[in-house]
Amino acid sequence: MANIMVVDDAAFMRMTIKKMIEPHGHTVVAEAENGVEAVKRFSEFKPDVVLLDITMPEMNGVEALKRIKEIQPTAKVIICSAMGQQAMVAQTIQYGAKDFIVKPFVEDRLIAAIDKVMSR
Repeated sequence: MANIMVVDDAAFMRMTIKKMIEPHGHTVVAEAENGVEAVKRFSEFKPDVVLLDITMPEMNGVEALKRIKEIQPTAKVIICSAMGQQAMVAQTIQYGAKDFIVKPFVEDRLIAAIDKVMSR
């Protein structure tokens, strides 16, 4: 199972994601509420998978993704995006995101995305 970092500026969303993934055997090893924290915690915790929001204060998810990929080019990042951000999602795929899920998402889709990137 995967060690996961959850990055979202909304504490409620981080908690919701944690409650969805932990019963499936995954462990949340780190959380961050903005891109600056995400990059720092990625370096500290070296998670297997990063669940990364796009719209956040201080540094958005696109910039955080670029920096995470500079630290570890093989990083497995799944973008969690709200509807209407298709252009940004396309940009994140160009920068190396492995998958994306649209908020609000269902548990099955989230688990399937994690399983998919872990099997690569």
